[in-house]
Amino acid sequence: MFLGTYEPKMDDKGRVIMPAKFREQFADGLVVTPGQDRCLYVVSAKEFERMIDDLAKAPSAGRNTRDYIRVLMSGASDELPDKQGRITIPNRLRSYAGLSRDLVVVGVGTRAEIWDADNWARYLSAQEEAFSQSSEEVIPGMF
Repeated sequence: MFLGTYEPKMDDKGRVIMPAKFREQFADGLVVTPGQDRCLYVVSAKEFERMIDDLAKAPSAGRNTRDYIRVLMSGASDELPDKQGRITIPNRLRSYAGLSRDLVVVGVGTRAEIWDADNWARYLSAQEEAFSQSSEEVIPGMF
């Protein structure tokens, strides 16, 4: 499970050191894909295979489904962390997420997300207020 917030730096070659707590789950490989809200999703190779199986079951007749699958899969990059736990983020994904040198890596259960630090700060500022003010059950059975 991926939890927590980390603030690594990206080097000039587009490499980022993944949090030590995440490395074991990524040891056999990982996939970086475009995510919603202009972040990047990072999932283990096994989790990505599960996602592909789920996508194969989706009705492909719908335009939204086809568009989603195309963007997700065409932007996906499979990576194997090096001995220091670094992965390389391809240029197209860095551009998609607007990544600068300062990053935030967030654990989100089954995946990690990579955000530009400024974009994360803006997003979190807006969402924390909404989260704290939520007076109704957002997810059935949770709190």
